[in-house]
Amino acid sequence: MNTEEQGTKRFSVVARTRAAVALVVAGCLALVGLAVTGQASTPDGLEFVQVGHWVYNDAAQSAFHVDGSTNRVDARASVPGAERGSQVVQGDDSGYVVERNRITEFDKATLSVEESTPPPAPETPFVLEIAGGPYLVYRNAGQLVRLGDPTATVPAGGPLSRPVATADGTVWVHRVDNGSLCELPKGAAVLTCTAHLPPAHTGGLTLVGDRPVVLDTTGDSLHRVGPGGLGEGLPLGIKLSPSAQVANSAVGDRLAIADPERNQLHLIDVSGLDQDRPAAKPISVELTKGSRFNGPVSSSNVVAMVDETRGEVLTYDGGGTLKATTKVPGQGTPPRLAKGEDNRIYVDSSDGSHVLVVNGDDGTVLDVDVDKAANSQTGGEPQADPEPQPGNEPPARQPEQPQQPQQPQAPPPTRKPVLPPVAKATPPGAPRNVAATAGDGLIKVSWSPAADNGARVTGYRLTWSGGSMRVGGSARAATVSGLANGTAYVITVVAENSAGIGAGAGARAIPVPAGKPAGAPVVTANAGADGKVSVSWTKPDLRGGTLVHYLVSATGKGERTLSGTSTEFTGVTGAATVTVRAVTKFGSGPTLTGAAGSKKVTVAVASGPPTITITQVRGKDTTLFVSVKADGKGAPATCTAEFFEETKPKACSGATTLTITEVSWFGAITITASIKTSAGTATDTWRGVPTVNGGALFWLGPLALVGLRRRKDKEVL
Repeated sequence: MNTEEQGTKRFSVVARTRAAVALVVAGCLALVGLAVTGQASTPDGLEFVQVGHWVYNDAAQSAFHVDGSTNRVDARASVPGAERGSQVVQGDDSGYVVERNRITEFDKATLSVEESTPPPAPETPFVLEIAGGPYLVYRNAGQLVRLGDPTATVPAGGPLSRPVATADGTVWVHRVDNGSLCELPKGAAVLTCTAHLPPAHTGGLTLVGDRPVVLDTTGDSLHRVGPGGLGEGLPLGIKLSPSAQVANSAVGDRLAIADPERNQLHLIDVSGLDQDRPAAKPISVELTKGSRFNGPVSSSNVVAMVDETRGEVLTYDGGGTLKATTKVPGQGTPPRLAKGEDNRIYVDSSDGSHVLVVNGDDGTVLDVDVDKAANSQTGGEPQADPEPQPGNEPPARQPEQPQQPQQPQAPPPTRKPVLPPVAKATPPGAPRNVAATAGDGLIKVSWSPAADNGARVTGYRLTWSGGSMRVGGSARAATVSGLANGTAYVITVVAENSAGIGAGAGARAIPVPAGKPAGAPVVTANAGADGKVSVSWTKPDLRGGTLVHYLVSATGKGERTLSGTSTEFTGVTGAATVTVRAVTKFGSGPTLTGAAGSKKVTVAVASGPPTITITQVRGKDTTLFVSVKADGKGAPATCTAEFFEETKPKACSGATTLTITEVSWFGAITITASIKTSAGTATDTWRGVPTVNGGALFWLGPLALVGLRRRKDKEVL
C-alpha cells in the first residue's frame, strides 16, 4: 500500500474519534502558531482557531473535512439528502450542512447527524466562521443566524452587503437601503448602529488592522467606523463604479478592491488611515475583459479572486504580482470562495468534488481531490469482527449432513432510506449591486446574480417609467435606450424562476448628451453712476456635465473666473459688452467651455458739469416737495435736497421732485438742491415761504422754532 493510499484508507469509528481529537489539538497548535507569527491575534478568553475546511460532496452525499496543512481529507460525515452545492460551516463542536431550506447539524466528534432546522429565509447565506459563531448572514432577508452558543436569530431590518468580523467575535454589517453601519458583539442578540454612510452613497465593509472600515464607492474614500460615527475620509486616488467590491481585510498596508465593471483590481495604500502621511499611489491590475469575478478575499499576504467565466482561481501578493492561476475542477455553478480561520483561502468546486487550498503566505495553490477520498472511505461503517477471546471460542463444527434441496426464497424487500423533506422552490431574491450609468439617451444597468432559491433563474426583467425589457438568466448587464436626456429614470431589476418573480432592486440615473459643452447663460447688465456696471446671469443647461466655474468678461476689463452668478465692473466708459461662459467637466475628462451669453450696456459720458434749478417748493402736513430741473449733461446723475438735513441721493434727469419728510417750518425758509455726476457737482438755493394749496403757510407749531434755531446755528457756523 503506497503513502497516498494509506492517507485515504477506510475510517473506523475509533479512527474518526482520534481524528476529531487531533483536530482539537491541531486547533490549539494553530492558534499558538498564528499568534506567535503575528498572522492572527488571540481573542480574549482563548478561542480555538478552526483548522481546515469542510465541503459537501454531492456524489457521496457527505461532508468532508480538508486539512489545509496536509492537503488531505481526514474526516467524513454522512448527511444524505442535501441539495446540490450545499455549504458546510463549522463551529467548536458541530458542523452544519447549510441548504437554502434546511440546516443540518452533525457532531464533529462522532460524525453523526444531530438534527435539522429551517432557516429564516429561503436563500443561500454568507457564512462567517469566527469566535462565538459560526454565523449565517441572510443578506436579502436582513437576518443574522448565530449557530454558536447562545444560538440566536438577529434581524437587521433591511438588506445587507457582505459582512466582516473582528478577532473578538464582533460581526459588522452594512444596510444597503439606508447606509447604517451596525455591530453585533459576541453573544449579543441586538444590533447597534454606530455610523451611517451619506444618503444615496453605496459601499462595503472591510477590516484594516482588525478594525472596521467602510469603503464609500460613491465618494471614492475609506473611513474608520467607530462609536463616534465615520472617521475622516482617506481618498482612494481612483474612481470606482458602484458595483466595486472590497476585500474582507487588508494585506499589510494594501487593501484590495475589485472593479469588474472596469476590469481592474486595485490595491490601495491604507496606511494613511492611522498615520499622518500621504498615501502611496494605488496599484492597479488589469482583469480579463468579459469575465465575471467572485472576490476579492484576503489572507495575511495574499489576495484571491475567482474568474467564474473561466473557472479559475487567481492569487496576487500585496504588490499586485500574480502568484498563481489554477483551474477549478468540477462542473455546475461557479466555484465558491471562502476564508478559513487558519490563514488559508479555500475554493470549492460547485459539486464538492475538489477543494483548492490557497496558501495564505505565498499564494501557492494545491488541489485536494475529494471524490478520490470519497471513493476510498466509508463514513459510519461498523468495526470489523473482533478476534475471539479465550473461553469464548465458537462451538466445534459438526459433521456435514447431506444437503436437502432448498426451496427458492424471495429476496428480502429493499428498504429505501427516508430522506428529510426538502422545501419547494420559491421566487428568487433581489438582484444585488444594481448600478446605473448614464449615456446619451440611454442608461447602462449592471447587477450581481439574485439568489435562485431552489430553482434556476430564467430571466431578469427591467422596468422604468415608460417601458420594460427582459434579458436571459445569465445576463448581468443591459442597456436601456430611447430615453430623454435630462430626465431622471429609476431602472428596477427583478429576477424570475419557475416559482415566480422575486423582489426588485433599482438604481437611478439621468441620460445626458455625451461630452457636449454647456448652453449659453442669460445675462443681465445695468449701468450705474461713476462707470459701474452690475452683471448677473442664470445657470445654463450644463448638458449633463459638472460645473467647474464661469468665465466672465467686459470690454476693456479682462476675464474673471467666478463660481457665483453675479459680479460688478467699475471704471467702464461708453459702450461695453459683458460675456459669460460656463466651464464644465464629464468625469475625469477634460474641461469644456460652453456657449457665450452676452449683453451690451452703455455708460454715458458727461459733456460738461451738471446744472440744477429749483422751480417750486410746496408743503403738505409735515412734508416738503422740492421740484427741480436737473441736467447731467449726458451722464447719470443723482440729486439731493437739504433743509436742516440732507435727503438721500435720488437718480434725477430733467423735471424731478425731491421729498423732505417729517419737518415743520415758520415763515420763510431756505432749501438747497444739489446734483452730482462723474463730471462734477452743482447746487441751487431757494428761499421763501412754501405754498400750501396755492397759498403761503406762516406758522406750523413749535417744531418750526426748533428748526429755525438749528438753521441759525448752522448759519453762524
